[in-house]
Amino acid sequence: MPPIDPARLLAGAEGARSDTAACAGVIARALETAPEDLEVRLAAYRFYFFTHDYAAAVPQAKAVLRLAALRLNLPPDPALVRPEDADFTAHDFAPGLYLQALIGLGYSAARSGQRDLARQVLAKAAALDPTDRFGGAWLLARVEAGEDD
Repeated sequence: MPPIDPARLLAGAEGARSDTAACAGVIARALETAPEDLEVRLAAYRFYFFTHDYAAAVPQAKAVLRLAALRLNLPPDPALVRPEDADFTAHDFAPGLYLQALIGLGYSAARSGQRDLARQVLAKAAALDPTDRFGGAWLLARVEAGEDD
């Protein structure tokens, strides 16, 4: 079987703002064809995030988080991840992706009314990112304060 070309699968998804329905179809087909491809999952997350469909963004963020955990050889459950499991303060791709996926999941969960999930993953992001480089602690404070925007 030839390798999957995410760019080919996602061709046509660039017009999310101008043709949301067509883009949604491209995203759905790409997810059906390559559900374990990180680029496809990132594209799906971004599509749902930027179209403000936060409930649909949540499972995509969870998938990105799971795939990032695999790259770092981390437990699939974020609750089991410890700061010493990876160099989360490094400016490397995989640890940064993991932290951003946690924060993206937290934000999308908060925006879709899943406040407990939001608090849980944002607290984990804050614990793993002591300098708050990606803003997880800041966002957690907003969620805990009950801010909607």
